[in-house]
Amino acid sequence: MSSSRSLLRGRGSHDSGKVGMVELFFDLVFVFAVTQLSHSLLAHLSIGGAVQVALMMIAVWWVWIFTSWVTNWLDPERIPIRIGLFALMVAGLLLSSSIPKAFTDRGLLFAGAYVFMQVGRTLFAIWAVRGEPLNMTRNFQRILAWMVLSGVFWISGGVLEGDQRLTCWALALVIELISPSLYFWVPGLGRSTLTDWNVEGNHMAERCGLFVIIALGESLLVTGATFAEQVWSLQGLMAFLVAVLGSVAMWWVYFDSGAERAHHRIAHSSDPGRQARIAYTYLHALIVAGIIVSAVADELVLVHRDHATDAGIIAIIAGPGLFLLGCALFKWVMADRVLPPLSHLVGLALLLALLPAALNHLFSALVLGALTTGLLIMVAAWESLALRDSVAAPGH
Repeated sequence: MSSSRSLLRGRGSHDSGKVGMVELFFDLVFVFAVTQLSHSLLAHLSIGGAVQVALMMIAVWWVWIFTSWVTNWLDPERIPIRIGLFALMVAGLLLSSSIPKAFTDRGLLFAGAYVFMQVGRTLFAIWAVRGEPLNMTRNFQRILAWMVLSGVFWISGGVLEGDQRLTCWALALVIELISPSLYFWVPGLGRSTLTDWNVEGNHMAERCGLFVIIALGESLLVTGATFAEQVWSLQGLMAFLVAVLGSVAMWWVYFDSGAERAHHRIAHSSDPGRQARIAYTYLHALIVAGIIVSAVADELVLVHRDHATDAGIIAIIAGPGLFLLGCALFKWVMADRVLPPLSHLVGLALLLALLPAALNHLFSALVLGALTTGLLIMVAAWESLALRDSVAAPGH
């Protein structure tokens, strides 16, 4: 295939990894998806509800990150790729709209939209790389086999009800989650290699950073909308500040240095595929989950400042906990260090130490929210100062 007709993204130029406007447009669907997830968790704040929302959250992340992999290879500035993304947007809106009732009367819509996105995008990619080196076609053919296999369980779950639906969908998700670790091995087609997954590091890092911004933006929207509906009070203002400062602290923990250092590392890596798979494909799911749960916690603190249920207390602590765990593992994988950042480990330990007292209702929801926000600010300040000291030290 001549280079003029190739649908592949260019490599090696200054702006080859630039995120296109059509990709940002595509991401707007997932602003809606994240909002739907946080609202669903808030409406079903129980173990069963958390399991269901966790499954849907991972599914939403998985369909988004797989699309980001594809647009890492294919050029979204080419008309056929744009049309493909628009088709995925329509399916993504259907998927997002069905989230609140995915485990009741819209299960088949959720499953059908999801399978259409996963299988349809892979079929499109096979068409788009026709005439390119055979290993690219083989890679997408292997992915297609796994997506079709998981799709059987997604659709089956959509037809079934209750625990059977949950079981089928969980099995479908497990199939998809393990597939990259097995290099999409398929009998007769073999397995892919990391060289087949040669990614544009700049693009992958920026795409995942933008999804973190989407999640943080949704958290701020929830905070602002909830505060706007409340009767003015000093306590309400304090809860508002706690929520906003918590979002600012999470932005600082992720973006102040960690994201940029990781961006630089993957952009100059000789093995970007491995880092993209572990650090961006898998570990970012924890980071996004932490932000979504924190958004739910912020609304609980704003609405129920004096008292939270046990489930609410766990959400207030689990949100920052998941976020710090994801950031700690992400920075550990993407840096030459023996252990994850000490600031993050200490922050996680202090969050766990809060849990017994919180479950004994020794703190109001507002005080507990203030404590978790204070811990996030501590982690952000600690890491920021430590890194600046290391740069300023002689020999650095």
